[in-house]
Amino acid sequence: MEFKNQVAISTGAASGMGLCFAQNWTDLGGNVVMCDVNEAALTEEFAKINAKGCGKALGILCDVRDYDQVCAARDRAVAEFGRIDLLCNFASGTAVRMQKVDRKQYPEFPDVPIEIYDWGIDVNLKGPFYFSHAVLKQMREQKSGLIINLGSITGQEGDRYGMDYPTSKAGLMFGLTKSIAQFGEKYGIRCNCVSPGPVLTRAAMANMKTLLGRAAEPQEIIDLILFLASDKGQFINGENIMIDGGRNAMGRG
Repeated sequence: MEFKNQVAISTGAASGMGLCFAQNWTDLGGNVVMCDVNEAALTEEFAKINAKGCGKALGILCDVRDYDQVCAARDRAVAEFGRIDLLCNFASGTAVRMQKVDRKQYPEFPDVPIEIYDWGIDVNLKGPFYFSHAVLKQMREQKSGLIINLGSITGQEGDRYGMDYPTSKAGLMFGLTKSIAQFGEKYGIRCNCVSPGPVLTRAAMANMKTLLGRAAEPQEIIDLILFLASDKGQFINGENIMIDGGRNAMGRG
């Protein structure tokens, strides 16, 4: 796979799969715009990528919940590289974990302050929606492009406590992805969703069961995304692709 001179935007790019993607994309000759809210980590990571001398990385401080910041990131990407070939919506997280909610203080879903769940829906659903809306303006002008949303096995399974996460992920997997693919029909724009099971971006993910008896390495998820973006993946469109080690096929008894 080669992506020489192709331009990708990666959200949540200072860590986890967003960072892994940026590293792979530039190693394969592409240029990447790395968006994140963690300025210190972002500065460190895009500097490391640029030190390699392969594809170029541009770091942009961006909160995906703020549409003005999202549009500013898009505009900087176009000003720097002239186009946007790929958007990967990686930025996400379960609100009760990311906001460090005390389960003893707030034992069940109705007890959790609603602003906690607002944060989760804003990051996990509105963030990808915002970025897609902004970037599609550029892709429409180019008459080409690909958007990759990141779903989750949790969008299939649900979560009785962290409800913002499966609600948002299901929206990406079955609503936003198909809708963007339909919009993009006459502009040569594709959209797919990649929905992992447990991924070892956190050690706790090793405790989730799969038919293969293990969690995925982040690289395994990125390899699928790179395939979808490559010449070999051009006929895949409007799909939610599970990559979960068989977790979704497991019995629920």
